[in-house]
Amino acid sequence: MSDTTFAPVAVPAPIPVGEILPWAIFGGLLMLIVLYFVGTEEGAIALFNGMYVHEFVHDGRHLLGFPCH
Repeated sequence: MSDTTFAPVAVPAPIPVGEILPWAIFGGLLMLIVLYFVGTEEGAIALFNGMYVHEFVHDGRHLLGFPCH
């Protein structure tokens, strides 16, 4: 027989929902802001004058399937 001993396996501690929730809300709001700029910032209902934001996210709009012209 062999004299092999096994070390105990460390079990990860669960993360409480109260610690995840603020980060999940922050991430969700950040995604909504990005979706606004990519999806609707076109000039007619734009927050910024000109087409600078539209041109910056133009290829991303086509990649995500938003029509723009």
